[in-house]
Amino acid sequence: MNTITSSISHELIDQAMSYTRYKELIDQLFSEKKTTGNNHSDSMIEYTRINIQRMKRWDKTSTVGEEAVELIKKIDRKQVWLVLTEGWCGDGAQNMPYLEKLAAFSDLVEVKYILRDENLEVMDGYLTNGGRSIPKLIALDMVTLEELFTWGPRPSELQKMVMNYKADPQGISQQDFNNRVHLWYAKDKNQTLERDFITLLSK
Repeated sequence: MNTITSSISHELIDQAMSYTRYKELIDQLFSEKKTTGNNHSDSMIEYTRINIQRMKRWDKTSTVGEEAVELIKKIDRKQVWLVLTEGWCGDGAQNMPYLEKLAAFSDLVEVKYILRDENLEVMDGYLTNGGRSIPKLIALDMVTLEELFTWGPRPSELQKMVMNYKADPQGISQQDFNNRVHLWYAKDKNQTLERDFITLLSK
C-alpha cells in the first residue's frame, strides 16, 4: 500500500468531476466542435461523438452481477475512485458507465474524474508499460488517500489482446484492430471488467 502525498491531494479530489459533470463537459465541448485536450482535429471530434453515444448506450444497458454487488456492499470505509480519462478515449467510454453502476451500490464509494492531459503529474505516477494509457482508476481511502488498488486502462483480457497486437500486428491495420476492440466490448458486455473488479474487491 502507498500513501499518495504529492500528485494526489484532497484539493485535487474536491475539484474532480462527477460522472454527470464529466458528460456535461464532453457534450458542451462537442457542441463547440471541440473535445478535451488541445487536439481538436476532425478525427478527435468524431471519436468524441462516438463516445458520447457509447456512454449513453452503456448507461442504459450495463448491469452489475450479484457477486460484484455483494462485494462492494462489504466496503467499510469511504473510498474515492479517481479516474484519469479524456473525452476522445474510446476505452473510457466503454468502461466508465459500468464503474458508475457498480459504485452506486455502496454509499461509501464515490467515483470522480480528472482529465489526463491537465494532470500529467498524476498520470505519470500510473503509467502502463511506460505509456500514458487511459482510463486509469486509482482507488483511495477518502480520508488518508492511501492507495487501495488501481485498474486500467482496459479489461484484463482485452489488455492482453492489445499488447499482443502491439508486439506483432500480423498485418492488421490500426483501424481494423480498433474495430475488433470495440466489437470485443460489444460482445463481452462488461463481463471481463466485472471479473477484474470482483478480484480487486475480494482483496
